[in-house]
Amino acid sequence: MMAAVQGTRTRFRRRTLVLLACSLVLLAIVLLAPLLPTQAPNLTDLSKQLDPPSSLHPLGTDFYGRDMVSRLLHGGRATLAVAAAAVVFAVVLGGIAGLLAGSMQGWPGQFWVGAFDLMLAFPTLLLALLVVAVLGPGLPALAVAVGVASVPGYGRLVRALTLSLQRSAFVDAARAVGVGPLRILTHHIIRNIIRPVLALATIDLGRAIISVAALGYLGLGAAPPQAEWGLMLYEGRGYIASAPWASFVPGLAITLTVLIVTFLGDALVE
Repeated sequence: MMAAVQGTRTRFRRRTLVLLACSLVLLAIVLLAPLLPTQAPNLTDLSKQLDPPSSLHPLGTDFYGRDMVSRLLHGGRATLAVAAAAVVFAVVLGGIAGLLAGSMQGWPGQFWVGAFDLMLAFPTLLLALLVVAVLGPGLPALAVAVGVASVPGYGRLVRALTLSLQRSAFVDAARAVGVGPLRILTHHIIRNIIRPVLALATIDLGRAIISVAALGYLGLGAAPPQAEWGLMLYEGRGYIASAPWASFVPGLAITLTVLIVTFLGDALVE
């Protein structure tokens, strides 16, 4: 029995280390993209339109003769930065709203519950589209839109955790010795909800990447000629038969990144 438990723990640690290593490598490559010896992402060469992969262009070129490796790396910076900003925005705004909903009694607390339910009534992408329609297209607006669509999930989680912790024995003991509501909130409740919220944020990052890429594909994110994975998919859609790498490369990058992030989130939750 003990051997089986030890073996499970060893496999878990190895899987976590592998996922962390993959995540760090991916993050380092994307962040260090400007320092790598690649061509400028917006450098066009019409004489090399849709060139297949070669020693000069390992992943081929797009319709404008731009190097796919360079655009993949720089596009990853844009996509991951917007997705990360959206998750941070959702965590902060949803966390504050959830704390208010869990701490307030009567109709003020129910107001936040109703607001969460109303937002959840809209599909995620539809709600993001509504926000973009108000703010206008662009990467900053895209981060806010995807973040707003994720707020109710964090709000409901934080509210449920707050209500549960307020009825716990150690919080009752703190009240009994005269600890004030603000100190209970900061020292007993917030400290105990950070870990589950961060675990959800790690898993939610994969969904945010997909949402950012989807909205970028619809032309609501980066403006040409800026590189962004969703925009790259859109630009390569018309050449799937003649130049499949133009769409396959950013699509594979999105898939692998989301898989790594999701597996990492699962490992942190377990």
